[in-house]
Amino acid sequence: MLKTLLFDLDGTLLPMDQEEFTRGYFQLLAAKMTPHGYDAQQLVEAIWSGTAAMVKNDGDQSNELVFWKRFSEICGEKVLTDKPLFDEFYTREFEGAQAFCQYDPGAADTVRLAKQLGYRVALATNPIFPAAATEARIRWAGLSPEDFELRTSYENTGYCKPNPDYYRDIARRLDVRPEECLMVGNDVTEDMVAETIGMKVFLLTNCLINRDQRDASAYPGGDFRRLAGFLQEERPR
Repeated sequence: MLKTLLFDLDGTLLPMDQEEFTRGYFQLLAAKMTPHGYDAQQLVEAIWSGTAAMVKNDGDQSNELVFWKRFSEICGEKVLTDKPLFDEFYTREFEGAQAFCQYDPGAADTVRLAKQLGYRVALATNPIFPAAATEARIRWAGLSPEDFELRTSYENTGYCKPNPDYYRDIARRLDVRPEECLMVGNDVTEDMVAETIGMKVFLLTNCLINRDQRDASAYPGGDFRRLAGFLQEERPR
C-alpha cells in the first residue's frame, strides 16, 4: 500500500527548461559576486565542481560541507569569509530566477489532493541548493515549504541523485518502507532510480529529461491529471 509520496521539484512541481534556468541563475550569481572580486567564469566552474563533489558524496558529511570544501579549493579561502554574501544572494537576488521558470497550477492542486487522500508528502529535490533556495522554488510552484513533511537541501542531506542511497536515506528519515513510497519526478535517470530500492515511481512527462534515451514507456507516467487519477486509485485505505 502506498503511504508516502516523494515529489521532485525542478521540472516536476516547478516547470522549467533546466538549461535556461541554470544559465539565468548563474548570471544572477555572477552579477552579485563580481563586484566583490570574483571572476564570473571561475565562479561558474567552481560551482559545477562543487556540485560534482556533492553528487559523489557518500553520506559521511552534509552536501553543504562537501560543496564549500571543493569551492574554496578552487576560489580560495576568501569564499569562506564571503559566505554571508552567498547566503544573502539566495535570500534576495535568487528570487529573480523565477523569471526562468514556468507555473502549472496542477502541481499545487496535486500536492493538496494527495494530502486530502491521506498520503504523507515529502519533497525529494536533488539537495544541491541551500534551504533558502529550495523554499523559494517551492513558493514559485504555488506551494508552501510547510506543505512537505521533509524537504531535502544541501544542509540536511549527505547524498545526491541518482545515488539510490539518497532514497534509502529519505525512507529512513520518514520511517517508512521503500515499498510504501511513490517517487514522482521528470528525470528518467535521477528520479526513476528510486525503483531499484523498491519504491514505486511515476514519470511526470511535462518537462521530461531522458539523457540516456531510456525507454520511458517502462514507467507509469503522464501529466498531473494522470497522476491525480493514479493517486486516487492507490490511495491509503
